[in-house]
This record gives sequence, structure tokens and C-alpha cells, in this order.
Amino acid sequence: MTDRPAQRTPNRQLAALIAEAGFSNAGLARRVDQLGLEHGLDLRYDKTSVTRWLRGQQPRGTTPALIAEVFTRRLGRRLTAQDLGLDACAPVYAGLEFASTPEEAVDIVGALWRKDSGSHAELRRIAFTPAGLVVPSRDWLIGRADDRVAREPAPRVPAQGRHGSTPGRAEPVPGALRPPGHPDRSSGHRVTSGDIAALRSVGELFRTLDDQYGGGHARQALVRYLEHECEPMLRGVYSEQTGRRLFGAAADLTRLAGWTSYDIAAHGLAQRYFVQALRLAQAAGDRSYGSYVLVTMSRQAVYLGHGREALQLARVAQQGVGTAAPPVVQSLLHAAEARAHAMLGEARACTTALLRAERALEAARPGDEVPHWARFFDEGQLADELGHCHRDLQQFRAAAQHAERALRLRGPAHARSRLFCRVVLATARLGLGELDQACALAADAAAQAAEMRSVRAVEYVRDFERRLEPYRDAAPARGYRERTAALG
Repeated sequence: MTDRPAQRTPNRQLAALIAEAGFSNAGLARRVDQLGLEHGLDLRYDKTSVTRWLRGQQPRGTTPALIAEVFTRRLGRRLTAQDLGLDACAPVYAGLEFASTPEEAVDIVGALWRKDSGSHAELRRIAFTPAGLVVPSRDWLIGRADDRVAREPAPRVPAQGRHGSTPGRAEPVPGALRPPGHPDRSSGHRVTSGDIAALRSVGELFRTLDDQYGGGHARQALVRYLEHECEPMLRGVYSEQTGRRLFGAAADLTRLAGWTSYDIAAHGLAQRYFVQALRLAQAAGDRSYGSYVLVTMSRQAVYLGHGREALQLARVAQQGVGTAAPPVVQSLLHAAEARAHAMLGEARACTTALLRAERALEAARPGDEVPHWARFFDEGQLADELGHCHRDLQQFRAAAQHAERALRLRGPAHARSRLFCRVVLATARLGLGELDQACALAADAAAQAAEMRSVRAVEYVRDFERRLEPYRDAAPARGYRERTAALG
């Protein structure tokens, strides 16, 4: 690859970090090339390239960010291109950083919202990076709530000698609340309990739309709301208590932006939203919600076939909250672990995790305080998890029993979840040789998927169709194809 003309000053910062990391020039080049492949980039760096960087040449494009990420993973601390003596750039891993301060967290997630709300289609095509799960989950596990999140009004100074000003009148210091390198987005608005209640209400609205119609229906509107309403609040004025609640509401909406992105198969973008939701939850001091974000990340990893990463995320979530979480939350965490074991074909470990999930849910009592985000996890949802696990383990009779129970217990408001469960049931019936029932169930699911903006819904149906292929000449399979062809 061609780099810019060499600078005269040797890069001593890069040399020192290479020595600290124990890299050879060839080893660093190889790691940069490998990281580039994770992001869909075909890089051809070698030891000569590193020698040029040490002499002062600046690598082009996103390469400085990739080099910084290589060192971040090796040394276990966040490093930027500037820390390596390289030019700053818009990193391909932007959004996967676990910020060191609440202010930095707002800068990172705000930039993500703004870019996503525009017509940046490449952001929705960015690759999911399994290795990008390691640092954020580790930093969350060993981290603690930030000491301070409150933001005070900008200091004011007397206006002296300004034309038209009143002597002795205090005026704001220009740019006092402006983050370094960012335009002034602060309005000085004091955040109230009403503002936070509005954020929570908006979250419920978008959650309902997502459940019933798929993530693609209102995702863009949610992101714009985050940019135009939530970010100014985060850059506003608030007390410590209000700030914690504000960061909690922002974490919930950001996780939902990731969830809707996941549902339309924008997996790299979803991953970035989940990481930032995890950091915002830490600023909120809400350890339990952080565990829920990690479970969400685990579910995405299962869906994408990264079983080991999914299992690690589920276990980190459990370690992060210990035994202090309510029984419903404990059940949710164990169910996430079970899903990862099932995807890996680990039947015994899956059964153990499912038993823990069932016992935890049985321990729940009507008067328990359950976080708002965990109230969906009831007997119907656990039956859904059991059905998925047994399907993945090819235990089709048990899968059918649990899927049928989930469909009986879950109401129409959970339209997409019911679709998934119907496909699980169809797959189980197919595995049991009940072709007529399987095709009828799947055809109903396909008709429902056609009315949704959900790539996951379509993929569930396609997975059934792949399993149906060996029976393609049977009458029920032909009937299924005719019904689904009519959907257009």
C-alpha cells in the first residue's frame, strides 16, 4: 500500500510501544493485516511498512486506528492513534471504545447517533467484530460506577466594555461546556424529572413498535430522537441524582437502537450501540442493567454463530451482578447461558443452565421489585428459551412441547417473538416427521414475516426452508412453496 511522504522526525512513541508490547516489525504488520480482515479490509503491510512508520511516515486511511487497536488489545489499555504518534482518523472500530469518563462516553455515542441519523449507509454495513467484545466486557466487569456525572452551569464572568452590555452583568464563558473537538451542542438546559420520564415513555413506544412490526419500522426515528433530544440533555445541566437517572434512560434507548439495528442485520452497528449502552449503564451506576446489555450482546453472538463469545458474555453478566439480582433477572441470565451452550451442542451444560433458570423463576414472588426491562421475562419467555435450546440440540419432541407452551402464554403484543416461536415449532414438527403440520406453521410465519420489517423474521423462515429442502418433492412442501410464492 502507498503511504504519504515520510516525515523527518522518527516516531519514538511508536517505537516505545512496540518494545513494550514485545512485537517484532513483522509481527505488528501481521496483526494489523489480520485486524483489517475483521473489518473487511484487504491490507498488505509487512515489516518494511513498519520500518517506514518508525521513520516518520504516516499510514493512510483507517490504518492508524487499526494499529492503535492492535496495541489496545495487546496492552489491555485504550490507546489512540495520537498515543502512537500517528495522525488521527475516523477509526473503523469507532463506537467499540469503552470510554474512560462519562464526558467521553457522551462524545462517542453522540457521534454515533449523528452519523447514523444521516444517510451513512456504510455505517449500517460495517462488520461485526467478535474480538471487539473482549475489552468492553472486561472493562465493565472490573470497573465501577463513575465518581461523578453531574454537570454544573457554565461559569459566568462580568461583561466589561462590551457594546450594549449592562455593567456588572454576568455572561457565560464561550464554549465552557463544549467538548474538545466538538461543536457547541450544549443548550444549558436544566434536565428535569419530566425530561427523564419522557425518555422512558419514548422507549416504551419504540419497544412496542419493534415488538409488533420489526426493527426497521421506527429505528431511524429512534436514532434521530436520540440525536436531537437525548444528546442535548446529556450535555445539559443536572444534579448527581438526576444525572444517574438520565444516563440510565440514555443507556436503555441506546440498547434499543442496537436491538433494532440487530433486527435489520446491521450487526456491526448494533454491536457498537450495545457497547455504548454498556458504558452509559456504568455511568448510571446500574450494574443490573449492564448485565442485561451483555445478555443482549450474547444473543446477537448466538444468532451470528459465535458461541464461545456468547457464552463468555453471559458468564460475565452473571459475574457482574452476583447473587444480588432479583430472581427474574437471575433466570434471564441463566437462560442466556443456556442458549450459548445449546448453540455449541453442549447438552449437559445447557440442561444445567436451564434448570437454574427454571428454579430462579420459580423463586420469584408477586411482590418482588423487578426492573422495568426484565418484566417481559416470564413463564412464556422461559418456555420460548427452552424451545430454542431443545431445537438447537435437535431434541425435537421437547422443543415442540416448550414452543407450544410459549405460544399459549405469550400474547399478540409480542408478535415477532411469537413468529420466531412458531418457526421453532415448525422445525420441531419437521424433525419429528410431521410434515403437514410443519409446513402449515411455517407458512403462517412466512405470511407474518412479509408484513414486518425484520431481517431476523425472514431469516427464521429461510432457515426452515433450508431444513425443508430434503422434502421438496413432497406434497406439503409443494403446498408451502405455493403459499409463500403468493406473498410476493
